[in-house]
Amino acid sequence: MAMHSDGANILNASGFCKNFPGAVALDNVDFSLRRGEIHALLGENGAGKSTLVKCMTGAYRRDGGSLRLDGAEIVSRDTNAAQCLGNGTVYQEGNLLEYLTYAENL
Repeated sequence: MAMHSDGANILNASGFCKNFPGAVALDNVDFSLRRGEIHALLGENGAGKSTLVKCMTGAYRRDGGSLRLDGAEIVSRDTNAAQCLGNGTVYQEGNLLEYLTYAENL
């Protein structure tokens, strides 16, 4: 659903599933945010935090579920396609390009 002043969600991930050989990483996970919110994903190693973010941003193909950004369904084949649709992430690892400012790196 689109973002309105009533606080509706801008991003909705619903029913996300992701399996790896011998492991279920995500099993019917729902996640949503409103414009301006900041979230922290907390959990043990292997809990699926990074997998959820990677599935939402096209780094991994999800095995099930849907993702909507401002009400429009997003089917990202890769991270470039996701970024073109306005969906991306900044990872905690310091992979900054030295010739750009911090703002430009973001």
